[in-house]
Amino acid sequence: MAIIVCPKCAKKHKVNLDSVKQNTLLGKKIVARCKSCGHKFPVQLDRLMHPKIEASPSPEPVSAVRKICVTLSKGGVGKTTTSVNLSAGLALAGHKVLLVDTDTQGQSAYNLGKKPRAGLTELLTKELAPEECIIRARKNLWLLAGGKSLAGVKRIIDRKSFGAEWTLSEAMKGLDHRYDFIIIDTAPGWDQLIVNVLFYATEVLVPVALEVMPLQGLSEFMKSLGSIQKYRKEIVLKYIVPTFMDTRIKGPETIYSQLEKLYSEYMCDPIRYSESLSEAPSYGKSIFEFAPGCTAAADYKALVRKVTRDGSALL
Repeated sequence: MAIIVCPKCAKKHKVNLDSVKQNTLLGKKIVARCKSCGHKFPVQLDRLMHPKIEASPSPEPVSAVRKICVTLSKGGVGKTTTSVNLSAGLALAGHKVLLVDTDTQGQSAYNLGKKPRAGLTELLTKELAPEECIIRARKNLWLLAGGKSLAGVKRIIDRKSFGAEWTLSEAMKGLDHRYDFIIIDTAPGWDQLIVNVLFYATEVLVPVALEVMPLQGLSEFMKSLGSIQKYRKEIVLKYIVPTFMDTRIKGPETIYSQLEKLYSEYMCDPIRYSESLSEAPSYGKSIFEFAPGCTAAADYKALVRKVTRDGSALL
């Protein structure tokens, strides 16, 4: 076996040398496709067959972590539910995931049945080392919890005279390379901590409840995101996830149609209404643990496949 590294996302892949030799003898060009990002690239056979023969040492691989914030200024749209279940699904699919809760309510820990003694506050204030702030919630899933103490951190950030928007990014330095995905759950509203999240993340996922007010909230959020993008081009809207799709009534389907017309390039399949989604947190379980056969579990599996660009994930 040999290891090849994707030049785009730096993901490592194992390669069977015997199959490579057979294709080489048949005169075939060897092209690999990264399972993580989908990028296709030619395989350099000399380096693969003779890894010790190199003209110069290879550079350090670029961090391949994908940083996705789940946000919308409007509350009650399913941000925490989506953050927790997307993170749990990605972990089940074999990816290393860090869930970061930036909400003072600290619901992510509750949803996963955890009671952490430290979290994001202690990381931002440097009271504790990252290893003491992050807890393991599941296999492949780690949690950096939020909570009431973040209210004090917001005041500290507000008092900074320079570089306040980079506070979270500075605190997270050195953690990125440990994970494949960092999912950031955010609070409703618009404050300095939300700005910090948007200066740290690179992708935005917006859950939108299929009601009139969240639809208006999305329009306002798009304006706010545009103001951030003037200073930070790296942050882009990637996904709009309709939530609370109830096919028993006409209202949600009408609003879903409006969303498709306005934001078709970002649209994901809707998360259908399910009582299991509201019941699972009281048991400290993700939807995959609490009701793996329900419609919501199937919908979040589809979201995992959309985000990973892997059509076979969790099938």
